[in-house]
Amino acid sequence: MISFEQRRLMHKYVVYDMAVQSLQRDYKVIENLKLSKVYLPILDRLLDDISQECYNAKRLLAKDKIRVVRWEKVDENFSNLIIATTGEDQVFTYANMALKTQVEKLLLSHTNEGTD
Repeated sequence: MISFEQRRLMHKYVVYDMAVQSLQRDYKVIENLKLSKVYLPILDRLLDDISQECYNAKRLLAKDKIRVVRWEKVDENFSNLIIATTGEDQVFTYANMALKTQVEKLLLSHTNEGTD
């Protein structure tokens, strides 16, 4: 069983990890744009910041011997996250759309911080 604080950290890690994956996919597309020289530095800074946060969360979870095993798509609306703990594997169900919205809010908040 994981504590509330560990669960909160796991959720933070999941959102940051998905944001990193999304940015990495988008990076390949942006490289092909005519104005890529304008967008790539912004994307690089965003990717560096979020990757560092993701790494920190993963490191803290590893210290408690918690790690992500895999994602399983339940249906088009929900996915299960299976994590390994010192006791047993646990399953957390996430709403795909809610998770996507949280990733978008994270990216927007980090983008807005850079413009202040």
